[in-house]
Amino acid sequence: MATEQRVQSAEWWPTQSLPRREEYVGPAVCAQCHASEAAIQTTTPMAKACIRAAESPILKAHPRMAFRLGQYAYKIVRTGSGSTFSVSDGSRDVTLPLGWVFGDGEVGETYVLQRQGVSYESQVSYFSALQALDVTPGHSHSVPQDLDGAIGRPLDAEETHLCFGCHNTASSAAGQFDPDHLIPGVTCEACHGPGAKHVAAMKAGRKAEGLALVKNPAKLNAVDSVDFCGACHRTWADVAEAGTVGVATVRFQPYRLESSRCWGKGDSRITCLACHDPHLPLVRDPASYDSRCLRCHLTTKGSKGSPDHPGAACLVATKNCVTCHMPKYEAPDTHTLFTDHRIRIVTSDKHYPD
Repeated sequence: MATEQRVQSAEWWPTQSLPRREEYVGPAVCAQCHASEAAIQTTTPMAKACIRAAESPILKAHPRMAFRLGQYAYKIVRTGSGSTFSVSDGSRDVTLPLGWVFGDGEVGETYVLQRQGVSYESQVSYFSALQALDVTPGHSHSVPQDLDGAIGRPLDAEETHLCFGCHNTASSAAGQFDPDHLIPGVTCEACHGPGAKHVAAMKAGRKAEGLALVKNPAKLNAVDSVDFCGACHRTWADVAEAGTVGVATVRFQPYRLESSRCWGKGDSRITCLACHDPHLPLVRDPASYDSRCLRCHLTTKGSKGSPDHPGAACLVATKNCVTCHMPKYEAPDTHTLFTDHRIRIVTSDKHYPD
């Protein structure tokens, strides 16, 4: 189901903007009862998905960066109170304060700035692989037609809501975009929903009521679970609706996962949470995922599986499964490799499957 339909439900769903700001308590309050989860979650890429430019370690480490696109010269310069973004065509220039940084810096970071009440996604972004600026993914590499166009891509109200909603918590409240009172990054309530009523009930000793007042994504069925993560990482319906094709889809893990052969057979164990704990940093050791693969694929060669374990055994190996069955591809203009979550038998004579 498309995320646009999901968020219209009365049930909590990521990026939903209906709750009022006072219904959110913030991660510090959640940590009073869930100390271990909250402490580790702050180290994850999701928790650092968006920060104010003044707090960016990358901007602090790179006080002056430059880039040129045709006649347009770009500069990002560190100042005493933050950083400024400027672009010049040689005769005129525009200089704006950098407001928000999107991305945790592992791949890079993109900047959102304001000009005359309009939000812009910056034309250039920082890429960790380059240690430098380059054109932002999704933006044209053609020389902009004018100085206004050289700033970046203006975001309409819907795009602004979605961008901030997927990178922050409570960026919209009571149906209105409210960046002044958002909670930076994807924190507890971005996935579990506003916590004020839950906290009040738990403190009053009404445990059953309190548990019902907060979302537990682990209890969702397989389709809903993947769609839940897909609210920001893109569901199958979201990608199909947008018409995105080719290797660019490798960034949309739920879409790719739902295109897997096992998913098509209705295997309910194939979900994002089967391999990833959102409270923990992403595990990058391929061998650490072997146990998940072997839950379904028996280790006896030649086995055809069973009703509980329908996956046949791999005839090649039982180690580092994902290195073969989930290859990595470079998404356009990102300067980094992404793991393809379309689990399959990969052969060298086959192209990237849409």
